[in-house]
Amino acid sequence: MNSVDLELLMKLGISAILGMIIGLERELKRKPVGLKTSLVISIVSCLLTIVSIESAYKFPRNDDINITMDPLRLAAQIVSGIGFLGAGVILRRGNDSISGLTTAALIWGAAGIGIAVGVGYYVEAIAGVALLIISVEIVPFFFGLVGPSQLSQKEITMHLRVDDQHNLDGIIHSFKDLNMTIRSIRIKDLKEGDQLLSLVVAVNYRRSITDVYYAVSRIEGVKRMEIGSLQ
Repeated sequence: MNSVDLELLMKLGISAILGMIIGLERELKRKPVGLKTSLVISIVSCLLTIVSIESAYKFPRNDDINITMDPLRLAAQIVSGIGFLGAGVILRRGNDSISGLTTAALIWGAAGIGIAVGVGYYVEAIAGVALLIISVEIVPFFFGLVGPSQLSQKEITMHLRVDDQHNLDGIIHSFKDLNMTIRSIRIKDLKEGDQLLSLVVAVNYRRSITDVYYAVSRIEGVKRMEIGSLQ
């Protein structure tokens, strides 16, 4: 193996390590795109970038045919093509909330890191991964401590079954006493004569979902409830 082959293998190895770091962050949070997907994206992006650069300078030329190629043509297609994969992890829930945007952005980021390594920008790629992890993990935690109150809250979705529609106003006003902010509300009549009250409420991020469950279940007029965290 010559020095060129070793350099290409080194590029693939570095892109695999950096992609693994991004994937581990998603894997630890049990997101739909984890370690394996980030590894594949980063490695293949790096490989396609290498192929694009190498083929541009190895394409045969003679006096009759002189074709010039863009060394980063394939890399440019990676940036746009990876959007289809990112769109697959963005979910729209029944309560009109959107999830998966951060995961989709990190997929795009893993592709960008692979391209940077393929071109040979090792320091920039390593710094990019470090800033990505800081942006996703440390910055939100920091602003949750010292930033506006909205940044220290998490959203919880809940479905309350109410046996008397006259209790709806009282139930809605009770959330203010429980230090919960209602972000969205929807009321649906059920065939049995009950009402289904669907809410998205914001609470302090330190508050456990069980504590919220116990507090809401004690509200007068709540017959049955279902609760889940959006974050």
